[in-house]
Amino acid sequence: MKKPTITAEQILDAALHLADVCGWERLHLFDVAAHLDTGLDAIAVHYREKDQLVEAWFDRADRALLNRAKTPDLIALEPAKRLEELLVAWFDGLAAHRAVTGQMLLYKLEPGHLHLQVLGLLRVSRTVQWWREAAQRETLHLSRIAEESLLTGVYLRSVVHWLRHPEEGPAEFRAFMRRQLRCGPLCLLLRQS
Repeated sequence: MKKPTITAEQILDAALHLADVCGWERLHLFDVAAHLDTGLDAIAVHYREKDQLVEAWFDRADRALLNRAKTPDLIALEPAKRLEELLVAWFDGLAAHRAVTGQMLLYKLEPGHLHLQVLGLLRVSRTVQWWREAAQRETLHLSRIAEESLLTGVYLRSVVHWLRHPEEGPAEFRAFMRRQLRCGPLCLLLRQS
């Protein structure tokens, strides 16, 4: 009897489950394969290396953000609130494995992982672009460049804050993000559009 095909989502879920117990650094793909009662070849069909699981995890958060963008109430919100709601959805997509998410990012920042750091910069850019698109931001030229830069700062500060304050409740975290989105030059840009 042929074994059922293992999906990319099943592999990612198994890796996250195992990493919750042993930590991201100690997670091995052969452990994931054993947990799923399959071979490494079945893992390799979907993931060529362990870091691709990290990318898949953040892709899942991006999808949560994009799914929030589909809700009819979002477009009626003022720009800063729209951006806040979308970023909350992104973090909610990661919340089930918050500690492992931090471990993944530390893994990427190790000195020997320069290639992962470059990919991490691309990941940040991609997520910020989806965030802007989901919020239906229409700024152009220099205003767009300034907005992207300022939103990247908000995003990165929010990630660091979220990871450093796991005891903080959702209301406090929203308040932190709200301050980030409603202060300084970004506030002026958001009011102009």
